[in-house]
Amino acid sequence: MTIPDGLKYTKDHEWVKIDGKTATVGITEFAQNELGDIVYVDIPTVGQQVAAHAVFGTVEAVKTVSDLFMPLSGKVLEVNVLLEANPEKVNEDPYGQGWMIKLEISGDTADLLSAAQYKELIGK
Repeated sequence: MTIPDGLKYTKDHEWVKIDGKTATVGITEFAQNELGDIVYVDIPTVGQQVAAHAVFGTVEAVKTVSDLFMPLSGKVLEVNVLLEANPEKVNEDPYGQGWMIKLEISGDTADLLSAAQYKELIGK
């Protein structure tokens, strides 16, 4: 299982790549493995200010629907439009083409986990 060192993580299994005041967010390889085959991604929050830990969308797998939790407070700038027609990209490339949103960070990043802390959380 891949857990890239250059990213930050949440206890809800999202990953975050921070570049200045912009963050790219997706779900971890662990999360997509637990969900199974992803068939639909719904993120209706573009342009909205969303608080840390609030739901910013949902991901639907063959047997379940799961909420997506905002790792940081911020304004959702962009949604990965590739996922509209190709939600399976979350399974195939969760840290690359399977990213979900980009946001303008307006909150603290101190609660995010390092790769080592996330590995400990999931027992890897």
